[in-house]
Amino acid sequence: MASDIPDATGSRPDATPLDVSGAEDLLRGICFKTGPPRTVGVELEWLIHDREHPRLPVGQERLDHAVEAVRALPLSAALTFEPGGQLELSSQPAGSLMECVDTTAADLAAVRASLGAAGLAPVGLGVDPWQAPRRRLREPRYEAMETALDRAGPAGRAMMCSSASVQVCLDAGEEEPGPLGYGRRWQLAHLLGAVLVAAFANSPFQQGRRTGWRSTRQSLWTYLDPGRALAPGSGRAPREAWAAHVLDTTVLCVRRETGPWDVPEGLTFRDWIRTGSPRPPVRADLDYHLTTLFPPVRPRGHLELRMIDAQSGPDGWLVPLAVATALFDDPEAAETVYRTVKPLAETAGAPAAPRNPLWTTAAREGLADPELRAAATACFGAALTALERMGASDVVRDTVAAFTDRYVARGRCPADDLPEPDELTDLSRLTDRGLLTGRGLPTGRGRTSDQERTGGGRPSAGADVPTGPAGPPAPGHEEDRAAGPPTIPPSPGKASSV
Repeated sequence: MASDIPDATGSRPDATPLDVSGAEDLLRGICFKTGPPRTVGVELEWLIHDREHPRLPVGQERLDHAVEAVRALPLSAALTFEPGGQLELSSQPAGSLMECVDTTAADLAAVRASLGAAGLAPVGLGVDPWQAPRRRLREPRYEAMETALDRAGPAGRAMMCSSASVQVCLDAGEEEPGPLGYGRRWQLAHLLGAVLVAAFANSPFQQGRRTGWRSTRQSLWTYLDPGRALAPGSGRAPREAWAAHVLDTTVLCVRRETGPWDVPEGLTFRDWIRTGSPRPPVRADLDYHLTTLFPPVRPRGHLELRMIDAQSGPDGWLVPLAVATALFDDPEAAETVYRTVKPLAETAGAPAAPRNPLWTTAAREGLADPELRAAATACFGAALTALERMGASDVVRDTVAAFTDRYVARGRCPADDLPEPDELTDLSRLTDRGLLTGRGLPTGRGRTSDQERTGGGRPSAGADVPTGPAGPPAPGHEEDRAAGPPTIPPSPGKASSV
């Protein structure tokens, strides 16, 4: 959901320095704001490419003109651009799923039309399959972020400049225990999150070749930083666990009024409070520090689900938004899904997400993994029935049903449908796959049977679904089972660490 990133440097003479207990109180109070779940939001990131020549980089001047035109649109959502030029729309908090869908669809239609007039299109893939990471924004924040993240390797630059996602934002939950309680929702998010990674994996390529992951984007987050992209450790209540995690994570940067920002090495926020060096931190510094943490689920008053790859086609974004909202906010579905995913905790083991076996398998294998496929089948089935109870439109339910038929029921994910990167450069293939289409929400699609939705029937008429079950990698793609992070070649003219 739209929110302001604090811009103040926090160095005003009248700002009160924080102490550890004060910082802990602030974190416990602001990050899990409880109440009846009733609001939802979505943040959509898109890669921007030339419609006719998507493999070629878009020139800076051309992109600047397109950005200026999009910024002039009367949008409901907040509009920002990421360091690599990715476009992000952050919806306002909506009172219902359908309100969020309707306002976001209207904003996207306006954005697509504006970009189309410039010969550009938003592409829904988790990682750019062609371009090397190239930072276009030259702001102190991103200069400092690049310096800090480079210490852990090339994943940071790739995340900043060539990745895109669908982020679903939901209420933290109720104070009382139960299926809508914040404690249950926090636990559910970290188990269901792996299922969402697997079901919506949509980034098997990087810089023109396969990486060995269905979700290369998730692998980038996994290898981003020793602690910045991790969930808090288990064994503590959510508020206490998150407060400790925030204070014990290293400071990405210390902002200055002028000149480059400091990028300390190994300085946790707790240590910064205790030492007061290079200057005492204040509330604005803590607020900013929170924006530099990238766990798969980030509590910001609401819960921000950050693990989903950007989705292809004009309506791909709608499916994770509808599914996640239904599974969290419908009490019956929330209870069913909690029982479904609770056994996944044994597979995950002790390591924090996303650096545990469950999340690694989800990113690498997608729904080819039998355990994740079974969980996804139950979760999507529960979502479909919940959406009807929630009053979701036929269009929304049909779109979710079509995705379920095409992918979940067959143990597949969007990454499994993508042609090779060389074929992706063909505009007709892009259009056929729905990556660059600019239509609105689908209308008039026939409903599918309950048997078909749960994998017991044939695909809906006209669906472009590969036949046969998902199997091992195709000949020549055995590297899909390789271990380790994706290989990221150095960018021309940049340091070899990129």
